[in-house]
Amino acid sequence: MRAEIIAVGTELLLGQIVNTNAQFLSQRLAELGVDVYYQTVVGDNEERLKQAIRIAQSRADIVIFTGGLGPTMDDLTRDALAAQLGLGIEMHEPTLAKIEAMFAGREPSLIEINRRQAMLVAGATPLRNDAGLAIGGALTAEDGTHYMLLPGPPREMKPMFLGDGAAWLRDRLGRADALHSAMLRFCGIGESALEELYKDLIKAQTDPTLATYAKEGEVTLRVSTKADTEEEALRKLEPTLQEIRRRGERYLYAESDIALEAEVIRLLTEQRRTISCAESCTGGLIATLLTTVPGSADAFLGGVVSYSNPVKRDLLGVDPSLLEGEGAPGAVSEETAMAMAEGIRSAANTDLALSATGVAGPASSEGKPVGLVYIGIAERGQPPRAEKLQLQGDREGIRIRAAKRALYMAWLRLKGKA
Repeated sequence: MRAEIIAVGTELLLGQIVNTNAQFLSQRLAELGVDVYYQTVVGDNEERLKQAIRIAQSRADIVIFTGGLGPTMDDLTRDALAAQLGLGIEMHEPTLAKIEAMFAGREPSLIEINRRQAMLVAGATPLRNDAGLAIGGALTAEDGTHYMLLPGPPREMKPMFLGDGAAWLRDRLGRADALHSAMLRFCGIGESALEELYKDLIKAQTDPTLATYAKEGEVTLRVSTKADTEEEALRKLEPTLQEIRRRGERYLYAESDIALEAEVIRLLTEQRRTISCAESCTGGLIATLLTTVPGSADAFLGGVVSYSNPVKRDLLGVDPSLLEGEGAPGAVSEETAMAMAEGIRSAANTDLALSATGVAGPASSEGKPVGLVYIGIAERGQPPRAEKLQLQGDREGIRIRAAKRALYMAWLRLKGKA
């Protein structure tokens, strides 16, 4: 079954509201074995909405609308669909009674326009709205195309779909294999390099299918198949997953949709170890990422944003001869990164420590280019070391990638890979 989602509302086109409904519905429809091939956004204009419906009719078996079911004159979804299908509009009396009861004895009193929320396309099955007033509807046209009308506010749309909407679809879909996906998370490797690592699997894909998704400092590989049960899906996915693990074990940090910082905190907690950080160019971003993880207080003990040389010297104990003077390597150097990491590790008395010092831009510093970053790591009882990076992108991108690389170095150390 092929589905199209049509989100109705000029506010979506203007960017005043983010269309989170499409994301939610795409995920839920995949669980029902329905493929979403298209997502359309159309404003509050009846002719353009009818045109969107005609296009959807030509390429989808299921068309799901969100929005345009309210009481005002620009709520046009039910009217446009009824006109396109040659059907009328009818009143859903239980919903009307609910609306009348809500307005009884209140000021302002019920006005005629509020009754529009109780109207349905003729012949549609009503979908209850337990969180609002506008009734939803679902119907199957003479050509077999299924239509579903849902309200726009997510707090109304989600429970309506999860309740009556999904049940209505299941009754008409019969037995349908659901989409099952494994989300594999990688760090320390870019999207292009990851694709090269698995290019033969990607080129030959039929079932399971593979797709990569990049974000700053991390890459996700989604491996998907359709199956009736989770057990059947795991059986189909496992040979491919085994090969992915074998090739990418140095970069594969999780087989669930979690962030690298969450996995670092999990490993630290599991191993009963602690960590601290000293940051210059990242400006506290490593600490921010770690402390967004619930329960991080047991593992992350603290950090210092040592943006200036005096702070590096006075709080972290970095030798002044490393920072300034003739022949000094400077603040942006391997030596300073190692001294910062060991300085904070000693001061905070942690098992591990991370540091970052570099040039995030927009201008060079110490005669060193934008994107040059050194990540330091120190471990109790071990000599510190540092890694040189030459990162691309704008200031914020460089900071994020540097922070993620630092966390990757911690992950390698915690996994015994470095």
